[in-house]
Amino acid sequence: MDNTEETKSAPQVQTDEELRITEKAVELLKTVYDPEIPVNVYDLGLIYRIEYDPSDKVLHVDMTLTAPSCPAADFIMEDVRQKLVSIEGPEKVDLRLVFEPEWNNDMMTEEAKLELGFL
Repeated sequence: MDNTEETKSAPQVQTDEELRITEKAVELLKTVYDPEIPVNVYDLGLIYRIEYDPSDKVLHVDMTLTAPSCPAADFIMEDVRQKLVSIEGPEKVDLRLVFEPEWNNDMMTEEAKLELGFL
């Protein structure tokens, strides 16, 4: 096995700063709701990636919507953006709306499924 394979399999360890910012992002994302669904976007499984890069101080977040034609898309995205830019540390937020993989009910937390009557 060469060094590139060892590097790929080595687990990434978050620094205290990365962990603090990631945890704060999750905390704030749990306050963002789709106006039509009584569950936050994090527990709905709409957040696909939260990564903070301390080298360039950019918080990268990939998220999706329950449907590409969601009428509240602009409202939700703006709410997410406002919450994320309030975090102390990152100088920039890279918020991307993605549709791969396609969202489905299995991406919700157990609490969200219970709240929405899927359990």
